[in-house]
Parts: sequence; C-alpha cells; structure tokens
Amino acid sequence: MSDSRILNRDELILRIEQARSTGARIVLANGCFDVLHVGHVRYLAGARELGDVLVVGINSDEQVARLKGAGRPVMPAAERAELVASLESVTYVTIFDEPTVEQLLLTLKPDVHAKGTDYTEETVPERAVVRSYGGRVAIVGDPKDHSTSAILSRIGGHE
Repeated sequence: MSDSRILNRDELILRIEQARSTGARIVLANGCFDVLHVGHVRYLAGARELGDVLVVGINSDEQVARLKGAGRPVMPAAERAELVASLESVTYVTIFDEPTVEQLLLTLKPDVHAKGTDYTEETVPERAVVRSYGGRVAIVGDPKDHSTSAILSRIGGHE
C-alpha cells in the first residue's frame, strides 16, 4: 500500500499507539465505500468531529461480495481505500478481511466507534464490544437517503 495514509494492521497499530501517547482521541468508522458518494463524505466528516484521528476500516473485496451480493464490489479494495484516504477528514485507512469490524475494534480500542444514521446507538452490532473496553458508540452523518445500491440501480436503469 503506497499511500502513507493507507496502512496494514501492524502499521496502523503503531500509528495509533503514537497518536494515543500524545493524548489524541481516536475514532473508528467502517464500511464498504464501494461507490463513494456524498453520504459517505458526510458520515466521515461527522466521525472526524468526534476526535483527533479518524481511522476508516474498509471491508475487503471478499467481505463486500458476501455482504452485498453478486457484482459487488464495483471497485477493488485498494481503489476504495485510495478514494477514502483522499478525503480531508480521514487520517488513516485500513482494509479488513474479517466478517465484522469487531477484531479491528478490539485491536485498536478507539475512543469512539462512529456509525451512520441507519443505526441507533442500541442497534449497532458492535456496541457490546466497544463498551467492553470503555469506548462509546456515536451515530453521525446525514439521514440515510444515499446508498451505493440506489446509485447502481439508477445507473442500471439508464443504460
């Protein structure tokens, strides 16, 4: 991974330890980010407002295919990571291959786990994991009226 903001797990752990040693507040957001859209930008901007360092975990290609179905992802993980890393609000990006973000949460123990408005604090699947190490869950971003699936559907209708 050539972009200095796109890190493997070991590199990310070191950077987070360094940031934490200076008192930085760590936020983790995650998702597929298959076709970057304004909802993603607003979600990540909202997440960054909650701390000093925003780490974005991006689902691997295999996991996106499992979660979203045939024909997905549209873009490979390395390209999705590069796009997300280019956003001003994002500090670091990592690609994770586990079925859920729980292992990344347990490894990094971010102060805040930010999720989009399609969740409530009580419906976030990882909430117990986050609370287990003393972190908190926060809901950020605008209403969930943007989605990659809807964009792809609109594009498919105009071919």
